[in-house]
Amino acid sequence: MIKQLYIKNFALIDVLDMEFRPGFSVITGETGAGKSIILGAIGLLLGQRADSKTLKSGAEKCIIEAHFDLARYGMESFFQQNDIEYDAADCIVRRELTASGKSRAFINDTPVPLSQLKELGERLVDVHSQHQNLLISKQDFQLNVVDIIAGNGKELEGYRQTFAQYQQAKRQLEQLKADVEQNRQNADFLQFQFEELSNARLMAGEQEELEQRSDTMTHSEDIKTALYEADNALSGEPAGIVGELKRAVSALHGIERVYPDASELAARMDSTYIELKDMAQEISSKLEDIDFDPAELDAVNQRLDRIYDLEKKYKVESIDELLAIQRDLQQKLAGIENSDEALAEQEATVRQLQEECQQKAGLLSETRRKAARQIEQDMLGRLVQLGMPNVRFQVSMGSGALGHSGGDVVEFLFSANTSSALQPVRMVASGGEIARVMLSLKAMISGAVKLPTIIFDEIDTGVSGKIAEQMARIMYEMGQQDRQVISITHLPQIAALGSTHYKVYKEETAQGTTTHMQLLTQDERVREIAQMLSGSDVSEAAIANAKQLLKL
Repeated sequence: MIKQLYIKNFALIDVLDMEFRPGFSVITGETGAGKSIILGAIGLLLGQRADSKTLKSGAEKCIIEAHFDLARYGMESFFQQNDIEYDAADCIVRRELTASGKSRAFINDTPVPLSQLKELGERLVDVHSQHQNLLISKQDFQLNVVDIIAGNGKELEGYRQTFAQYQQAKRQLEQLKADVEQNRQNADFLQFQFEELSNARLMAGEQEELEQRSDTMTHSEDIKTALYEADNALSGEPAGIVGELKRAVSALHGIERVYPDASELAARMDSTYIELKDMAQEISSKLEDIDFDPAELDAVNQRLDRIYDLEKKYKVESIDELLAIQRDLQQKLAGIENSDEALAEQEATVRQLQEECQQKAGLLSETRRKAARQIEQDMLGRLVQLGMPNVRFQVSMGSGALGHSGGDVVEFLFSANTSSALQPVRMVASGGEIARVMLSLKAMISGAVKLPTIIFDEIDTGVSGKIAEQMARIMYEMGQQDRQVISITHLPQIAALGSTHYKVYKEETAQGTTTHMQLLTQDERVREIAQMLSGSDVSEAAIANAKQLLKL
């Protein structure tokens, strides 16, 4: 739950540093005082998209930071999975926004992406604003409520994994059908291409070898001339290098006995002589091998032209790529021959996964039907308590096409009195009735989900008097279950039941309008509630009434 909230340079707020307490707290203040600004700051802290326009005019950077106590909520796995330091007693979440539009997020001083901040935020705080009452009309919200009460997360995850496989298998089947149809239409052309490449009898490395042979034969005269000159220089008479070196070696060997230094020189020359003699023999051999054959050169060039034509036609640059195309064509042709078998196999896979989906969807439905009866009983009890003695509430479950959450269609049916038929709640409930239905749902859900903090933003719209007091009691009870409940309200009946009372107000200064928030003392609280009862002119009767509400 939130222990402390710090806001700097956000909208009309210069600096706000406020401690929050467990249990049920209320926030009051005149319309326009800045309660929505504080909610907006909390929204950014929970991962909502930022807008540099929310910075206080003239400020370079906005900071929003909150300290949370997570000791009783089992969130350690989130921190382990994301490699973030875990401190159950003091989790610090911070968001920074600059005037240039840059935004940074931190969890326990570790920089994190916005998606990670949002993931944690959804587990820390649930902000229920007035527009969320519209969720009651959405079937996916209603189904989610049923699943929460059913506690069927394991079954739902198992279904969704199988459904994802089923969807993937259907896409693969459709793609296979399209490929088979296209390949059948192109079968003759594919066969022609395959035979063309196959008849070319291409071999890996062939092109490089042919290009080298062509280059060698084309320049055979230049090659023979160079080899002849090298051969003559090494072995020619009378002054070939090999013969002259041999004479030099013999001369040095002849003086070894009288001049010992000649031995080393002679040995070195022996090695050089052997190497040069071997080179001379190799050059002589290659000289004999060089022979220009116009017919062979023509054959080589014709083969290269064939290869180049194929590469140009198939828009590739090597024989290896042509061979890859040939293999692909062979597979496509084999696929055409075996297409009926492949289609039948894929269709069987789709049917099998569909049956698994239907089976798992059936298990889901069982959990939801049990939960639906529990929801009906729970909601009736809460709504009667909220001033609707003749209310009827029913969870209607129908069947639909398999989807991401199974095959169930859930609709909340509602009637405020016995004379009206049950109809979808979105069609018949008034604003005040929807507010009471949503509060009852939230109270029920909060009992099934360990959510540290719930913030109600004027959920009391459309109610007053005794009903408002009953709504306050429900929120108070929610706050007694290791949970922090904060209600932003305009109703004195709700404000009076808060264990802690905060006031938001605006102040006009020479620098402009600023929003502030303060924790009220008991005397300040009496006056605030009296003002909510009577307006700006607080009477003694209003003060007495306020004290009565506060049970002072």
